[in-house]
Amino acid sequence: MFTAAILAILVTMGLALARALMGPTVYDRIAAVNMFGTKTVLLIAIISFLSDRTDLLDIALVYALINFIGIVAVLKLVVYGNLYSSEKENPKQLNATGNDN
Repeated sequence: MFTAAILAILVTMGLALARALMGPTVYDRIAAVNMFGTKTVLLIAIISFLSDRTDLLDIALVYALINFIGIVAVLKLVVYGNLYSSEKENPKQLNATGNDN
């Protein structure tokens, strides 16, 4: 049963990697990288359970936090063009299609 779970996670990681490489917009690529990171956390958690090493769960949690902060930083970079500006300084807003309003 755990083998099937690991195999399913690896397949979805491969599909996410394919979407990250092909994905037509930058937002599709960012979502695919985020999904890849989430599946990596799940894979580490399953390996932790199978090997009875609970210290790997701490590593999975730290990886999840790094993944979240990294995705937020990349999205801010894509929307504003830099990491240090805020909405008050640069009110450029993008709609769902990625075009300027």
